Amino acid sequence: MFATHPILAEITSNVSGFFLLLVALVALIAVILFFMMLRYISLWFQAFVSGAPISLFNIIGISLRKIPPRIIVSARITSFKAGLKQITVSDLETHYLAGGNVLNVVQAMIVADKANFPLTWRQATAIDLAGRDLLEAVKTSVNPKVIDCPDRGQGDYITAVAKNGVQLRCRARVTVRTNLLQLVGGATEDTIIARVGEGIVNAIGAAEFHTDVLESPQRISRLVLDRGLDAQTAFEILSIDIADINVGDNIGALLRAAQAESDKQIAQAKAEERRAMAVAMEHENSAEVCKMQAKFVEAEAQIPIAIADAFRKGNLGVMDYYRMKNIQADTDMRKSLSKDDDK
Repeated sequence: MFATHPILAEITSNVSGFFLLLVALVALIAVILFFMMLRYISLWFQAFVSGAPISLFNIIGISLRKIPPRIIVSARITSFKAGLKQITVSDLETHYLAGGNVLNVVQAMIVADKANFPLTWRQATAIDLAGRDLLEAVKTSVNPKVIDCPDRGQGDYITAVAKNGVQLRCRARVTVRTNLLQLVGGATEDTIIARVGEGIVNAIGAAEFHTDVLESPQRISRLVLDRGLDAQTAFEILSIDIADINVGDNIGALLRAAQAESDKQIAQAKAEERRAMAVAMEHENSAEVCKMQAKFVEAEAQIPIAIADAFRKGNLGVMDYYRMKNIQADTDMRKSLSKDDDK
């Protein structure tokens, strides 16, 4: 036996220690990778036994793309088992990355398929990305729902007036189902309620007498349905039923009474205006009379001055003056006698 060289023994010992350290490091990494891959393996096995196989590397790639692999795998299994084999894993990933609700879309597609309702993956994803609840819309399309008109929060009745002036208060129930082809960009329930309310008002307003509407309420439904109120909306109106209708106030009589009162007030105002003008004119005439009387008094005051001037100039004699005074006295006496006869 050859003696082992001390240096060679030391090198062999160092190599053995490094090899053992490397093996331990590799084993540790393998254990970590095993536990990291364990959840992917469980998802792969779940898809495999469900008959909708997805490769393990595809599942790992889904996780690396920041997509929850469990959601994609669950959606894939659900759609595949329901017979929607045309939906691929890539479609599910794309819709998730676009911000859609993958599971909700898949469930809606299944409901539509079971109800023999045509709905493509492209339409479904577009509706979901538009912010609409696709599953609820599909359910409403299969099972129609009833909308109160008016809505409970907007009042109890829709009021309208017939041609004879009588007010009718009406409440309707509208049965609708979703029109998936117009769900994106179509008007919502509020538009349906507003249009039906407008149609009811128009139908009652076109009636000659309110009793005609009370006798045949279905004329309202017929007129409203004939107008095609569901155009450009996300719903299709199936029926409009008048739930309640009753008589309100006689608006025509109230308006006529208000008009008569207004006409009376106008006539009174005009009469008062004419009276005020007459009074003003009377005052003006009285002032004019006073003015004329003042001029008359002024003129009479000039008579003695004129007589005096006539005396000075020799145009009037004494006998003429006394004769004028006698005539004035005779005139005053006659006036006095005539006043006594009048009494």
